[in-house]
Amino acid sequence: MRVLVDELPVILTKFFPGHEVRTAQQMGWAGIKNSELLSLAEANFDAFVTADRNLKFQQSLTNRGIAIIVFPSNRLSVVRVSR
Repeated sequence: MRVLVDELPVILTKFFPGHEVRTAQQMGWAGIKNSELLSLAEANFDAFVTADRNLKFQQSLTNRGIAIIVFPSNRLSVVRVSR
């Protein structure tokens, strides 16, 4: 699965073993507005991971061809995975 991580600590990319993970920054997409970023992600990735909790209010997410995962925060201490 191809995963795009937006505005989250880069270390989180290591929590998707076996998947191809890129950040918006690595793709050269930092600073792109959400509507365009979602379209780019949808065309190139299977999942979009973000901490933008307002995304569902700013964009129509109906009929998107990509899984969208919204973390509660972009702070590593909040989103880290316990083992």
